[in-house]
Amino acid sequence: MRRARGTRRAVIGMAILGLWMVGLGMLVRQEYFRPHVERLAEAAMRVNPSATFYGVYQAGKQIGFASSTIDTAMAAITMSDYMVADLPVGGRLHRATARTNVTLSRGLRVQQFDVLMETDAGPVQATGLVMGDTLLVLAVGVGGAAPDTQRIRISGPILLPTVVPLAVALGERPKVGKTYLLPVFDPVAMAPKETHLTVHAESLFVVEDSASMDPVSHRWKGMLADTLRAWQVTGDAGAGGFDAWVDEQGRVVQSTQLRGLLRLRRLPYEVAFENWRLDGGGSDTAAAPSSDRDILETTAIAANRRLSGASAQLRVRLGGVDLRGFALDGGRQQLHGDTLVVTREELAQVPATLRNWARAHKSFPNEVSAEPLIQSDDAAIRRLATSLTAPTDRETVQRINRWVYDSLKKKITFGVPSATQVLKSRSGDCNEHTQLFVALARSASVPTRIAAGLAYVDGRFYYHAWPEVWLGQWVAVDPTFGQFPADASHLRFTIGGLERQAELLRLINTLKIDVIDHHP
Repeated sequence: MRRARGTRRAVIGMAILGLWMVGLGMLVRQEYFRPHVERLAEAAMRVNPSATFYGVYQAGKQIGFASSTIDTAMAAITMSDYMVADLPVGGRLHRATARTNVTLSRGLRVQQFDVLMETDAGPVQATGLVMGDTLLVLAVGVGGAAPDTQRIRISGPILLPTVVPLAVALGERPKVGKTYLLPVFDPVAMAPKETHLTVHAESLFVVEDSASMDPVSHRWKGMLADTLRAWQVTGDAGAGGFDAWVDEQGRVVQSTQLRGLLRLRRLPYEVAFENWRLDGGGSDTAAAPSSDRDILETTAIAANRRLSGASAQLRVRLGGVDLRGFALDGGRQQLHGDTLVVTREELAQVPATLRNWARAHKSFPNEVSAEPLIQSDDAAIRRLATSLTAPTDRETVQRINRWVYDSLKKKITFGVPSATQVLKSRSGDCNEHTQLFVALARSASVPTRIAAGLAYVDGRFYYHAWPEVWLGQWVAVDPTFGQFPADASHLRFTIGGLERQAELLRLINTLKIDVIDHHP
């Protein structure tokens, strides 16, 4: 029983893992900058070739290495960023690497880019070609499958995340209190949005530019210290907790990522990489992380009281975070001030309506359509969905939910899941279960969307994702736990894919949950 609880607990809360991959290889996360073209052209003249290296830290321990390189030529500027990290999640280390290559004009306009992320779930690659100031041709491929290509309209020049500190520092001298409005485009979520950056502080830093081997400890140590000026640039909630110190050359001195879960610090190459390698970094034999460093556990939120059995109704008080913008109110959830009431749908009250393909596609065109990572029109997905289809939508959902729950091995993975890849691997956490369920349900013409938030397990609330299906009303389903409907301990904060789930970053280390009462 104890082992079963541990296994169940380990598959909770993995929505956040997909979000990390959106920004892992980017020293500045997920923001694009639209400065004045004249200032950018002038700034480009001051860009110099450079190579900067970083140690990646989590809970005070180095878990990875990162680098940022700038090359200049007569007609273009090339920026290359790399990060590798062994992330402690679910009792073991998960290797993740990310590479970003950006080609800019001498006016600092993005011409093309390539982002490659390699994780447990396989490689994810996004390539983009900017056509003037009006069109971005974006291709996203997952796990070696043929890439999905989209033509996305833009309304002016864009900058990729790694270019942002360059533009902030060189466009004009940073000044404390200055703000920047950023049109954001995420190459994985493929969704534009706007956010703000603010210059909060100015300070001097001492950094070491070279290293030497210590003959006693046989480790590299920094030397030739240099003093430089830097500005603290922070993002609002839409920036996912971005916080970095940027110097006069547009290079990051140090930064925090994901609400402080990860930290980057500029170091000489030998100190950043060779010392990490000497400590076992990058090795498959590295020791398993302790529970106090496990990201899954440290981001969980302890409940003030234990819940017994599956909850039919749950009432909680939410605090510590601005609740505006979250999908907390509607359907099974009612929000009254800071009090959230979740009531599980009664199966007897869910109508067993006959399947109606035309009505579903007319009323819910987006919720029955294929997406780049939800390939409901894939031949294998369609064959399986057909075999699981019943005369009514309710029975169809029950069959799909049971099949996904029974067929997928409960295993923590790290990456951006693809429905076709999950169908082949037959394993994963809540992201994989949800992605495959949504693809199958949509293929069967059942309107389906993704919900994400937190779910209660063993005294704590963990980050989690699950589907909602339209059966005369939106009904929560949990194929990870085999629940239909899902119990009331699922607290929905967002509806939608990765571009919406990124909002969950606002909750990390800030959200407080007090259970007022619950009814099994």
